[in-house]
Amino acid sequence: MSIILTLLTIQRSIACGRAEYRTGDECCPMCSPGNRVHKHCTEFTSTSCVPCTDSSFLDEPNGLTACILCTNCDPGFGLKVKRSCRPSLDTVCGTLEGFYCLDPTKDGCRAAQRHSSCLPGQYISHTGTISTDTVCSDCTGDTYSDGSLTSCQPHTQ
Repeated sequence: MSIILTLLTIQRSIACGRAEYRTGDECCPMCSPGNRVHKHCTEFTSTSCVPCTDSSFLDEPNGLTACILCTNCDPGFGLKVKRSCRPSLDTVCGTLEGFYCLDPTKDGCRAAQRHSSCLPGQYISHTGTISTDTVCSDCTGDTYSDGSLTSCQPHTQ
């Protein structure tokens, strides 16, 4: 009797394969990217999977019963959609004109900030890009700028 219990204990503690997930005592086949588990497998049936819908995604093979909500590229935070969400890929955000990326991702941006404005008496020494802020420098001597120029202008005599 103890041999049978030992075998059951060993069988239950064996890890599932790479393309499987554990639920209870079963190692179930994972759903493919873009799909979630509708019904877990049983001793007699395979995993039942359904596609992600309603602005949700899963980008890896999984044993999850819910998809992840797609990222929202909020224009109020300087972001725009660079690539729309798909069942197997999250949204990729880019930066709006006049903003630079604070938190870059592999192919997009998670957070952006508006380019700095130069003050009167300063000029734009480096115009802001999608990855860098504007750099302002002070005018010197007998020169001026209203803050919007890329060089200081001489005062007229």
